[in-house]
Amino acid sequence: MISLEVRTGAREEILDLSAEIAQAVRREGLLEGVCVVFVPHTTAGVTVNENADPDVKRDILLALERIVPEDQDFRHAEGNSTAHVKSLLCGSSVSVPVSGGSLVLGNWGGIYFCEFDGPRTRKLHLSFLPEDSKRCSEGRTE
Repeated sequence: MISLEVRTGAREEILDLSAEIAQAVRREGLLEGVCVVFVPHTTAGVTVNENADPDVKRDILLALERIVPEDQDFRHAEGNSTAHVKSLLCGSSVSVPVSGGSLVLGNWGGIYFCEFDGPRTRKLHLSFLPEDSKRCSEGRTE
């Protein structure tokens, strides 16, 4: 497992970490398999979405604000219940295929770290699952 440090600068922010994660895949030497990206924080998340248009990040945050507005009757004493709910909606992990040593994200895809209770210094954990080439070459489907 590899851990990356992520520093956010706002209460809510979406950061494209595709390049950093792709670099970690290359350093690990994973040619074929899966990279699992996990966020261990309950007020942050990770997702895959379009990274070609910077307005997508803004639109995602706007939509989440409309879905989970601040003016709810939450009871959580820390006052960050909206961050917990947004994290739940976003998810805490993604699994991204790796082929030829590169992340398989499609033409416009990127891996986003989603901060909902910042600014903070966070961790992002990467696990690498190499393809079992012997099993695949033998045609097993188990």
